[in-house]
Amino acid sequence: MEKENRMAAMPVGKLMLSVGIPIIVSMVLQAVYNIVDSAFVSNMAVGGEQALGALTLAFPMQILMVAVGIGTGVGANVLTAKSLGSGDREQANRTAGSAAFMSGVIYIIFLLFGLFGTELYIGSQTTDPETAAMGADYLRICCVFSFGMSFFAIYEKLLQATGHSMYSTIAQIAGAVTNIVLDPVMIYGLLGCPEMGVKGAAYATVIGQVVSFVLALIFHIRVNREITNSLKYLKPDLRIIRQMYSVGLPAIISQALISVMTYGMNIILGGIGTEAVTAYGLYYKVMQFLLFAAFGMRDAIMPITAFAYGMGCVDRIRASVKYGHLYTFIIMLAGTFALELFAEPFTAVFGLSGVTSELCVSAMRIISLCFVFAGANIAFQGIFQALGSGVESLIISVCRQLLFVFPFAWLFASMAGGEAGNAWLVWFTFPIAEFLTAAAALLLWLRTYNRRVRTLETSAAVSEPAKI
Repeated sequence: MEKENRMAAMPVGKLMLSVGIPIIVSMVLQAVYNIVDSAFVSNMAVGGEQALGALTLAFPMQILMVAVGIGTGVGANVLTAKSLGSGDREQANRTAGSAAFMSGVIYIIFLLFGLFGTELYIGSQTTDPETAAMGADYLRICCVFSFGMSFFAIYEKLLQATGHSMYSTIAQIAGAVTNIVLDPVMIYGLLGCPEMGVKGAAYATVIGQVVSFVLALIFHIRVNREITNSLKYLKPDLRIIRQMYSVGLPAIISQALISVMTYGMNIILGGIGTEAVTAYGLYYKVMQFLLFAAFGMRDAIMPITAFAYGMGCVDRIRASVKYGHLYTFIIMLAGTFALELFAEPFTAVFGLSGVTSELCVSAMRIISLCFVFAGANIAFQGIFQALGSGVESLIISVCRQLLFVFPFAWLFASMAGGEAGNAWLVWFTFPIAEFLTAAAALLLWLRTYNRRVRTLETSAAVSEPAKI
């Protein structure tokens, strides 16, 4: 009850920082898994550059796995928070159980892909047999042992839905530290461990994910007193699952479109040169730290807004929109300055040189111009999802990662004329796409506000405004 009261009564600005900071730390650490693997394999004594390329090719599928897990967790998060806000604990219990069941289904799907589909997928992006073999080995291990990632995504979001985000952060930190420690040991063969190269990077990643999952499950059982854990709730409730995915599916598609965008950009940039593909892959992994921070704030916006929506409190809904955008703006503005100032040192971590290094630096400095608009778009996605407007959230995702990206990317790639040194022209795709999407998001918000929020003001069931 104490946590519920905090969600209902604590001033929204303070509440959002209290909930958001641990989530942001957790999300940023999630980006560690990919960036740390890349940093270590790029410095392998033999085949480092090819190994780095292999991880770049595997990256879109890893993003897809994360998308499905997180999207399912988002659905559980919003429905749980809304149920608790309206006092329906039984529905919150059924939501937690159904979400755990769906995690098992998701794991089986990616297990089968890992066993039978990795070679075909990696082979569709490269003709280099050694790079393809490394990529398939890495991705197969990540898929076959993906149960840690799949289940952690659920219990992380359930902890966040009840205001216990600090515990999910502790679990994420433990997994990230495990990955960082094991990477050099398993990649380079230290402390008596056999040298495994890219396979070692994959094993370090999945072991870290399992550590995070186990801790999150323990925390969920011990501190999520708002939710009753029982085997009977593991029986899937189709009505609950439909409600979860009415919110979660747009989140899945939103994250999955990152995979589609990265895959498509690999193909477009591949027509210019391998240097452009490698530069884009490394840039995107560095940028993940900033994007995931914005995603963390989005994940704080969602349960707070959903809880307020369940309460029928218009003032708290407005405050969550206000502070969500404000804090996201601050994060993205700071990130813009950081990449503009430290683009070259960030690139140097990977030991790049020549055209590849120049393209990576130019990507950071040009694409960072769009971060403020990207942050606004991400915040709007969380608001729409919390208010049950999943379609609007999906529209934003399609615009910023597909509709406004590929046409401009193809145009600028054509202007580059197949010269790797001109690939920097393609980077202007992203500022254009985010700006156009932000304009569309604002129009969608005005419509959603009138349909979802303003109606509460005129409803006889609206409660007295709570302190904000």
